[in-house]
Amino acid sequence: MVVPLMRARYADLFEALKDPDPVRSDKAFDDILFDRGNALPDLIEAYGMQREEYVVRYYIVQLMGFTEDPRAIPTVMEALDDPHPDVRAEACRALEDLRARDALPNLHSRLEDMDSKVRLAAEETIRALGGWRS
Repeated sequence: MVVPLMRARYADLFEALKDPDPVRSDKAFDDILFDRGNALPDLIEAYGMQREEYVVRYYIVQLMGFTEDPRAIPTVMEALDDPHPDVRAEACRALEDLRARDALPNLHSRLEDMDSKVRLAAEETIRALGGWRS
């Protein structure tokens, strides 16, 4: 049996991100953002647990980018293959925030994504990271 390591505070905040009341969901986002570095282990765990909620995965990937912590890079790179295009596009932007030059080959593969917003986000991130190949 796998015992979840997520702290109750963050479990409650991730649940609140789903709230249809924008005041409650925005407050949850802001509370996680304020703790960003401290929340990173919980963000990583939550990404893997949110298979049904693409909006929550989107916010989690965005928050991981805001941490500017290189420990977030593997999970954000995993999000480049997320089933939802909004999450894949946000993963591209988060990799820019994380200054993840090692992710350039993965970003180049997103230039072939079926969704135009993902292709655009990948292109912008590649340019920002200085990884445009001729």
